[in-house]
Amino acid sequence: MIKFGTDGWRAVIGEEFTFQNLRIVSQAIADYLKKNNLANRVVVGYDRRFLSEEFAKDVSCVFAGNDVKVVLSDIPIPTPIVSFHSLYKGYGLGIMITASHNPAKFNGLKIKTNDGGAADKKITDSVERLLYRRKPKWMDFNTAIKKRIIKISSLTKDYEEFLKRFVDINRIKKLPLKILVDNMYGVGDKFIERVISSKRTKIDYIHNEFNPSFGGIPPEPIRDNLLLLLEKVKREGYDFGVALDGDADRLALINRKGDFIDAQVLLPLLAIHMIKNRGSSLGIGKTVVGSNLIDEVALSFGVPCYETPVGFKYISNLFKENLISIGGEEAGGIGFKDYIPERDGTASLIMLLEFMAYEGKDLEGLLNMMWRKYGRWFYKRVALHTANLKNYTHFSLTKELLGKKIERVDRKDGIKFITKDSWLMLRKSGTEPIVRIYAESRSLKETWELIELGKKLLKKS
Repeated sequence: MIKFGTDGWRAVIGEEFTFQNLRIVSQAIADYLKKNNLANRVVVGYDRRFLSEEFAKDVSCVFAGNDVKVVLSDIPIPTPIVSFHSLYKGYGLGIMITASHNPAKFNGLKIKTNDGGAADKKITDSVERLLYRRKPKWMDFNTAIKKRIIKISSLTKDYEEFLKRFVDINRIKKLPLKILVDNMYGVGDKFIERVISSKRTKIDYIHNEFNPSFGGIPPEPIRDNLLLLLEKVKREGYDFGVALDGDADRLALINRKGDFIDAQVLLPLLAIHMIKNRGSSLGIGKTVVGSNLIDEVALSFGVPCYETPVGFKYISNLFKENLISIGGEEAGGIGFKDYIPERDGTASLIMLLEFMAYEGKDLEGLLNMMWRKYGRWFYKRVALHTANLKNYTHFSLTKELLGKKIERVDRKDGIKFITKDSWLMLRKSGTEPIVRIYAESRSLKETWELIELGKKLLKKS
């Protein structure tokens, strides 16, 4: 069954994700393009997964068969580059072949709109209704090239030049830093190095070669997947480490002491920079599984904090409505106003460097500045492959979390129990067959106890 999830359509290669099904999806997208009178041209990119280039070419052939002009990337690229071109280069839609952070057996397709954001549920529902309506049209790739319906082109230069203008690059070039980047065998490549082009900033890389199996580790920037990065940063004296996910739209950090810094810390940190140093008075966007620290930063600066269901497409809409200057999700995706209404790991790293340059502080200095003002929140997430959440009703009987009164239950996306200074949430993933348990409190011990409580609740479901 072809079904769009939290961020596009993903499935196991050779099972549901086949050339035949991909053509069916591509035909529906082509029909959507024509039905909505969008520009009769699309941009297509792809990552480094198994058969991604071949899948991208096949998608292009379906569009060509429908007389839709295609610009196809000449190399594997980050998803944000497709979003960038969709917005600034006048395409009707952008198509990215990727399964992002999923394990190697998966591939997928993301739709990017002509305003640079992720296709929301209204769009993907419309595409789903067009599935199987018409037999896929198709044109031979070489024929489409000769007829100039498909054009293979480099898409990276304009993206890099924009990022140089987006931040104060001259300030950043003065930073004397030593950074280690883990590309997790994805498409992050050396964009950060080319954008900064500074002799004072030394950037080294691991896992930057082509390996569609991702070394047996899913390209998701969570602590357990970054043990080599953690070890090398500590042993070899790097100022910090950076990990980008498979399609480079998300990131996580490792500080020089080997501590894992995820988006629950990075988002509020960069929000401080956007408001304090870049002068924004707009709000902050987060998903329902986002940290309370984000709310506290918004409150302290007197700006609104908007909370959405999980999925960056909801954050994208907040950007489109001009409500926020920064927004992010729990998995490491962060976006910024006046760029694209989409997440970008490279742009997030560059923005962090700009914050360092403005404050004259290293990563530890910025973190300590935030901890002193707001205190610590301890956030954890675990995944269970055997649980299900078909029925939430009986969870309403839960009245306490570890002896603390539940003040509110949020069913925006999954179910979230909220006390005065802690919360526990259970939610089915929209991209994988798992259930995630999230918890946060003011103590690490209590947070892990909340996680165990979540496991017990699921066993009763």
